[in-house]
Amino acid sequence: MQAPDATETDATRVTAVIGLARAGQVTEALAELDALRASGPLPPREQVMLLAIGLECRLARGDVGDALALGEELGDFLEATGPVGAIAHHARGELASALNELESALHHFEEAGRRIGPDDDDPEVLPWRAGLALASLRLGRRRDAAELALEHLGQTRPSGSAYARAQALRTLATADAAGDRVALLREARAVIDGTGARRLGAQIDTDLAGLLLLQGNTHEAEALALLRSAEEYAGRQELWPLQGRVRRLLERLGETPRRVQGEALAALTMSERKVARLAAQGLTNRQIAEELVVTVKAVEWHLSHVYRKLGIRSRTRLAATLGSLG
Repeated sequence: MQAPDATETDATRVTAVIGLARAGQVTEALAELDALRASGPLPPREQVMLLAIGLECRLARGDVGDALALGEELGDFLEATGPVGAIAHHARGELASALNELESALHHFEEAGRRIGPDDDDPEVLPWRAGLALASLRLGRRRDAAELALEHLGQTRPSGSAYARAQALRTLATADAAGDRVALLREARAVIDGTGARRLGAQIDTDLAGLLLLQGNTHEAEALALLRSAEEYAGRQELWPLQGRVRRLLERLGETPRRVQGEALAALTMSERKVARLAAQGLTNRQIAEELVVTVKAVEWHLSHVYRKLGIRSRTRLAATLGSLG
């Protein structure tokens, strides 16, 4: 049996990383990305795709410093023609947008559109029209933004990608204030349902919740359910920019944001973390004491502090509160 070509293997591994990111498994995608980059040099297209998806994941986490470092590496590909140059410019456009450098973002998105050929103009891989629409909107060019968003939506039909279409509907709901934005987001939710694209789904849910709150008290229950779902996902994946949006909307509802795993851990001492981990796994106080070589009284004392810090009343809520720690 002939061994697979190295380039083919690299492309498959990069595609797998992109798949994790599209599924909203940002933590897993970053781990695979680091491992792949450490394995050796990649062909230009695979290398630029990996840098671009890494930058997207870092921005989703709010890791601007790491995103800037990846943006510097992408600078080596900005003069390339075809998809390599287009992907590099699109990623730099996303970085510029995150930094509120909107004129720079416009330039990079436009360059991405100029460099990509008709055969490679895939709105799922390179949604440059969506980026251009949102940057135009923030610059006050509302008509341009709406036209670009509609054009982007039209481009998703031939591809048949649910992810690309849901993303395009979300972009149009943002860019076209004259349209039925709630209906567009509901359609986006229906399109993405069942695809496993958790991050895009959480973004759509947060957008929809915000619009529902503007319509009055009759939609508060639905908005709260959407926000709690997005809050749980964003906290588990440590997507702090999204988590910040969710929390601001929860505060408008008069609701208290729930602790996320990282915050819960930060509130505990090392001894409390050890006791909490074992309790979440189902061990009794005596078993924990034997495992850690401490007294049962010490375990009880630590657990009482854990409950107080985490805002829970008993160990029955411990595993759910700490998430994957258990």
